[in-house]
Formats: sequence, structure tokens, C-alpha cells
Amino acid sequence: MQKAIILYVALLGIFVQAATAQIVKPEFRGVWIATVSNIDWPAFPTVSAEIQKASFVRLLDMHKANGLNAVVVQIRPAADAFYPSQYEPWSQFLTGVQGQPPAPFYDPLAFMVTETHKRNMEFHAWMNPYRAVFNMNTSSISATHITKLHPDWFLMYGDKKYFDPGNKEVQQYVTAIVQDVVKRYDVDAIHFDDYFYPYRIAGKAFPDDAMYRQYGNGLSKDDWRRSNTDSIISRLYKTIKTTRANCQFGISPFGVWRNIANDPDGSNTTAGQTNYDDLYADILLWLKKGWVDYITPQLYWEFGHNAAPFEELVQWWGQHTFGRNCYIGLGLYRAGSNAAWRDKTQLPRQINAIRSIPTLNGMVFYSSKVFEKNPNGWNDSLQLNYFKYPAPTPK
Repeated sequence: MQKAIILYVALLGIFVQAATAQIVKPEFRGVWIATVSNIDWPAFPTVSAEIQKASFVRLLDMHKANGLNAVVVQIRPAADAFYPSQYEPWSQFLTGVQGQPPAPFYDPLAFMVTETHKRNMEFHAWMNPYRAVFNMNTSSISATHITKLHPDWFLMYGDKKYFDPGNKEVQQYVTAIVQDVVKRYDVDAIHFDDYFYPYRIAGKAFPDDAMYRQYGNGLSKDDWRRSNTDSIISRLYKTIKTTRANCQFGISPFGVWRNIANDPDGSNTTAGQTNYDDLYADILLWLKKGWVDYITPQLYWEFGHNAAPFEELVQWWGQHTFGRNCYIGLGLYRAGSNAAWRDKTQLPRQINAIRSIPTLNGMVFYSSKVFEKNPNGWNDSLQLNYFKYPAPTPK
């Protein structure tokens, strides 16, 4: 009889736990895994396939243990590839020399997608659309790199080389890159970050005058630049959906669309640069038109920040989703950087703020390597409290 009671209590506990887990609403719990400059993975360039594989599996297991359900992995940081590509060379950040494959040969992207899906997590393939050479002074550039094959497609700005966003051949090329990945790999999404036109360099104009004179068609330069960004986003969304309908397209914009001083629809912020005015990315238009499946605005500021307070922006984005999924980007990397980010309650309060707004559907942390240090005990908070029970990703 006593054994039967013990068994009954044990089974009851299992059923209660399962029922509790089932009522957790869908929530995106992601992490950015940056490969540029080996920020997150691999920790250092190596040709060793075994080291690459083992280190990625360790990352996945850590994030799974913390309760995350998605990874956003940078597979194309600078017109290069973390997969065998007919268009672009192997990334310098993978093996140390651009164009050099891992040994023994394998397909890192296929491996990463498989391992991620084994853990019931989503894999979002993060690409940088227009950065072509990360640093002209230090980058390894192979003879087959697109900057060598089509030098007329590129513009120098600062120490970097960029595709010219106003060049229609460039748009066709970037679209082909994206379509190739969607066609060959079971990625859950294509993900772009905030680098469309580059962030302004003080006193230095982006050198696209020649293309503007040729294709401006009477528009102001700012409107023409925005039209260039609009056209690539629209084109990519259609291409992704016609190639594989269940693959998502997501954008992670800078955290401020426009300041209220420049637009009554803008946020009550005083950001020095904005999506609309400086990066020529009209995120709200893309949401209204349905050209993206989700957005992940980068709200890397703290509560009470002078120029861009978190509490203002999280509410503003919650009011401007236009029916699309919105996951807030959180600046985990800021941990310990000032008094606000030494406060153990900063991240939990941000999570609670996101969850209090019905139109927000989750969060993404930047970036992966910070979790390895368990800053402010936040890994423990996620495991024991905020992500204690698994959640499905939003659809």
C-alpha cells in the first residue's frame, strides 16, 4: 500500500509539472552568436573541424540549459561564408585564412542546423547584407572574393569596404546568396542586423554620389537611399517565401526608429543616430507592408538612460509591431559596465517589462560569450525563474 501511495504521488508530480509546462505561452528566447572577429564562435580561427564542432556543441548545451529556444548564428559576416558556397569564400573568422576550408572537410552550417534542431531549438541564419571587407588593413581577402571580381560594386568608408546599396546588380547578388542558403539548408529564418547603410563617421560622407546622379530620379538623396533599402527588403522577403514558405525573415534594427523631435511618431529619445535618418532603414514601413516576419530592436540601454531609456523604447516598440512578431534585443554584454548594469535586478526587470506588454513576443541576448561568465548570476535567474519551463517559439 505504501509503495502504491509513493508511486501515486510521484506520478501526480509528473502530471502537475507537465501541465505547468504546457501552459507556458510561446516566447522567443534567443541568443546572438557572433562570428565576426571571433566574438563568440569559434573562440579563435582554426582549420580543425573537430575543435569547431565540439565548441559549438558546448555553446548549444549551455544555452539549452539556460532555457533558450533559439540561436541566431552569424554565417556571413563580410561577403564570406561559414558553409561551402559557390559564390563566396570560406570565412577568415572560421579557419584563419579567407578561402581555406576546415579539415577534415565538413559543412559547418549543416552541422550547426542539425545539432540545434536536435535540441528542439530554432536556427536563425544571421547575414550581413552589405559589409564586404571588415578591415582593409588586417582582413584576409582571397583571390575569388567578390571585391576582386567586381571592384566597381564597392565603396570605401572608414577602414571598411561596402557593397553599394544603390547598385541593382548588388541587390541581385545579395538575393542570390540568401536564396542559396534558404534552398540548401533547413534554417528557420534569415536574419539581418542593423547594418544597411553604415553608421555615420563624423565629418565623412558616404561616397555614393555617382550612383545617386545616375539613379536618383529626382528624389532627395535621403529618400533615394531609403528607397534602395526598401527595395532589397521587399525583394528578399518575396524570394525567401517563394523559395521556402516556412522560412522566416527577421530584421534586428538599431533601437531607435526616429526621435520625437524629428517625427511626432518617433520615440521620446535623443539618440545621436537613428534607423530612418542615418541608416536609411524605414523599419515601420517594412512592418506595415508585411515585408518581415519579425523584428528584434536592439534595446541595449538601461532603465533611466539619458538619451534612450529602456522603459520608453520597450513601450514604443510594443505599440509599433503592426501585427508582426517583436522580440526585444537585450544588452547582456553591458553587464558590469556601469552602476546600472552592476545592479542584479537590471536584466530581470527588463524581462518583466517585455512580458508585461502583450504585443511583444520574446527576447534575444547579445551575445553568447557573456553567458560563459554568468554575470550577476543571471544564468541562474534564467534557469531557476524566468526560463524554468520550456516555451515554444511564436509562429
